[in-house]
Amino acid sequence: MVIHSPSSVDAFTAPERDIIRRELGQHFGSFPSVAEGMFLRIWRGGPLAGKPKLPPAIQTMMARGLVEIQTDRGMPRAFFTQAGLAALRQLAKDRRLLDPVRYAHIRHELGLQTEQAAAAE
Repeated sequence: MVIHSPSSVDAFTAPERDIIRRELGQHFGSFPSVAEGMFLRIWRGGPLAGKPKLPPAIQTMMARGLVEIQTDRGMPRAFFTQAGLAALRQLAKDRRLLDPVRYAHIRHELGLQTEQAAAAE
């Protein structure tokens, strides 16, 4: 009988991994920070006007307690909870799921990679 511990694949679904890669990847020459949260758009009209638009992947992470939505800093953002940060660390350790070169800034921020190791890769 093989017992496997939860892996990064188990922590995030494929759509969740996709939104993480998209939101934490390089944008217009700058590298986003995990500490700054993931930007969310807002509804401009209708009954939800002014409320954050929550993509399905953010909704599922929120339901499992991996992210929380904060609107007190201007534009709404999804911030990783402690459980979410632990799952993100596991995801970042898997080179197949989060490219260590492209996301070196995230690995460094999470304490998984020193600047010297990043330069060597």
